[in-house]
Amino acid sequence: MKPITILNDEYLTWLKALCERYRSSQIKAAIKVNQEMLRFYWFLGEDISKKEVENKYGSSFYITLSRDLKKMMPDATGLSASSIRYAKRFYELYSNAFENLQQVAENSLSPIFNIPWGHHMVLIDRFSDSPEKALFFVNQIIANGWSRDVLRNFIDTDLYDRQGKAMTNFSRTIPEIGSDVAKELTKDPYNFAFTGITARYNEKLLKDALLNNITQFLIELGTGFAYVGREYRLQIGSTEKFIDLLFYNLNLSAYVVVEVKIGKLDFADTGQLGGYVVACNHILRKEGRDNPTIGILICKEKDNLIAQYSLEASNLPLVISEYELARLYPEKIDGTIPTPEELEKGILPENI
Repeated sequence: MKPITILNDEYLTWLKALCERYRSSQIKAAIKVNQEMLRFYWFLGEDISKKEVENKYGSSFYITLSRDLKKMMPDATGLSASSIRYAKRFYELYSNAFENLQQVAENSLSPIFNIPWGHHMVLIDRFSDSPEKALFFVNQIIANGWSRDVLRNFIDTDLYDRQGKAMTNFSRTIPEIGSDVAKELTKDPYNFAFTGITARYNEKLLKDALLNNITQFLIELGTGFAYVGREYRLQIGSTEKFIDLLFYNLNLSAYVVVEVKIGKLDFADTGQLGGYVVACNHILRKEGRDNPTIGILICKEKDNLIAQYSLEASNLPLVISEYELARLYPEKIDGTIPTPEELEKGILPENI
């Protein structure tokens, strides 16, 4: 029987929905496979650690176990000697971070079972003695969907030490949002290395470079930022004012004014930023929808006392931070989910 061609809208809409449902199922299945494989590695690592098999059988134990497992399960993947070694390190790293290990192992929602194995291998290599740092990055990967390249970059740019470290007055100015939540979206310093600027530059060149690399800029700003505009025009009475960069943070439900200064912080800078924040509250903010506008001043250099006095002088939620032009971002930033086969020996697509 020959197939027929159906072109009516109802059928085509249904066909599209089926394709989307199928792709969604594939993704869910891949995530489930990843979770179960990580759970297997957890219990494998627990056995190796508690049985002290290295002391019993020597350093060649991993090669032997890998060979024997593959012999008994020839179709199984992810059982290389390297993967088995990482399984032990996986368990020992995170077992130091949780009090109730049984609860962790039985909880499929535990964050450590919700990122790819290749990401764990990076974290294990970098933070074998720092489980709190490893867990910090596990949560960042989940929140932001980072690829392995982006993860390595943020590790190299000391995100753990920069995150939430900017000077703010949030505890006094935005208690209704939650000052701790808002502060976690700040950094000090911000890393603008992705701009590629290495020679002398002015503010226009820096802002051009930031927007020419808007995807990387949004990643550096943090979770939930949406770009609204550059040199955003505000009509204030008979005067036009232009905001350097305007964003909206979906997590905070608030506009965020970003002013970039290539010089040293001065009192006048926060005065100008405060004026823009007030203007946005009057012109753009909608009652019942938006929280108070936040202002972020990113400068090349700041005196901490000048910054402190500037923040104390304002009743508006402001952030003062520095930026640096240092390490480069990777070109590829898209994350993917590994297939079961890609879990073997950590052989994953290069951008994971």
